[in-house]
Amino acid sequence: MQRLTVDHKTTYRYLKPVEFGEHRLMFRPRDSHDLRLLDARLTISPAAEVRWLYDVFGNSVAVANFAERASELNLQSIIVIERYPITAPEFAIEPFARTLPFSYPASEVPDLGRTIERHYSDPERLVTEWARRFLTAGGMTDTEEFLIAVTGAIKAEFFYEERHEPGVQSPVETLSRSAGTCRDYALFMMEAVRSVGLATRFVSGYLYDPQIDGAQTEIQGAGATHAWVQVYLPGAGWIEFDPTNGTYGGQNLVPIAVAREPAQAIPVSGTYDGQTADFIDMTVQVSVRAEQVLQDIA
Repeated sequence: MQRLTVDHKTTYRYLKPVEFGEHRLMFRPRDSHDLRLLDARLTISPAAEVRWLYDVFGNSVAVANFAERASELNLQSIIVIERYPITAPEFAIEPFARTLPFSYPASEVPDLGRTIERHYSDPERLVTEWARRFLTAGGMTDTEEFLIAVTGAIKAEFFYEERHEPGVQSPVETLSRSAGTCRDYALFMMEAVRSVGLATRFVSGYLYDPQIDGAQTEIQGAGATHAWVQVYLPGAGWIEFDPTNGTYGGQNLVPIAVAREPAQAIPVSGTYDGQTADFIDMTVQVSVRAEQVLQDIA
């Protein structure tokens, strides 16, 4: 079990006071069997009226409305959680789904819906052929081994880069460049995995790097919001894969929002009334720290 404190600060600066439109904020995780929310604090300046809702995916969303103009918008979210990841995954996959290809049960297909479908054009089948490298020629492929191989190959073959502009690359562009951000990697893996008929979701959240607390690690993507993938496996459920770091099972990951595609899981989205030139910049600072928790001995 990990106890983590996440401090997420986002600041927008403008040349002159502007009027802010409605902003949607996705900072708060939902309690579940593998994540317990112990504390959550949201500070907004200038002051805003905040209401909470669950979106179509069940994500917790804060909707902020502002009454005054300002030349700076400051958002700070502090959450304290206990996380119970699968540290050494042994996926309890149903026997029929342990090898590829397989079909999801008819009772689950309507609910999985478009998470199985490809969303981005791949006219020359480049992403499809990349994924087929990890299938056993002329035979059945172990599902778990396939997913671990895809996750590891993205980490090994692609160059990680930071990009603060909004949006994602298309999967074909990520493959052609062999480079991208964590959200580009996540989208690429989603489309690669969907090409063999597996259901996937995009996850936005945070990444804990043990190096900040003195451990020796080579984790990429910490210090900002992070993105990864969930794959639905019958019997095991939604399993987390982080292609940026070549890991799986959820260790060091703090999921905040899940969605069918990246645009539906943006941490902060909103508008302002002013000229484009009024905008100066945006900065994001994320700190994820751990504290020691004494385990009860049975």
